[in-house]
Amino acid sequence: MEQKSEKELKRAARLGGLVYRFASALNRTVRLRVEGWEPIETHIQEGTGAVLVSWHGRSFIAAHYMRNRGFYALVSWSRDGEIQANIFKRFGFNILRGSTGRGGVRAALEAARVVKSGGILAFTPDGPRGPSQKVQPGALLIAQKSGCPIYPVGVSAYPRKQLPTWDRYLIPFPFARGAMVFGKPVMIPPDANKDGYAGIAEMLEQQINDLEARAEAIVRGRQS
Repeated sequence: MEQKSEKELKRAARLGGLVYRFASALNRTVRLRVEGWEPIETHIQEGTGAVLVSWHGRSFIAAHYMRNRGFYALVSWSRDGEIQANIFKRFGFNILRGSTGRGGVRAALEAARVVKSGGILAFTPDGPRGPSQKVQPGALLIAQKSGCPIYPVGVSAYPRKQLPTWDRYLIPFPFARGAMVFGKPVMIPPDANKDGYAGIAEMLEQQINDLEARAEAIVRGRQS
């Protein structure tokens, strides 16, 4: 765990506050359409766990929509992670610190414990550093160990700006059309191993991309 100085913590709080206020104000203007949310609402009402996965570059809208529901977010201990943790806290998320990348099994098992006990985890399976739109094993391990489903989610907005970052981070223009499309649950077999993960990851990538394609069609007016 990386120790942060008081100066770094204050900087993270300041930047986090600025980003949060910007994101909140902008998202309130977005005309958002949501499909497939009903099973997630059932998990909330019944207190059962789930893992929601969408690409890292599409979290701007998702974080705002899922605000103040008591969901969990897994955030790394990096300097950027400190800012992200501050932003997600302001959106009303519970924060788990750690990373499932680079062999971070401990973070994944802690997240699995939370999900198994009824928490809902919002997760970017290609984060925190990519490669973009490639499912890493962390999300699969969390779902497998918790015995809870993964729900793929496609997100889009138009018109929008996509930043020149590894994830092509999407920021909607004011009063843009937005869409979030939740897919069917995916269960990870308890006996799945590393080889089995590869096939499941490819399938999950395709599902997220298909849902994102539908969200894209919606925001461009090609779907009723």
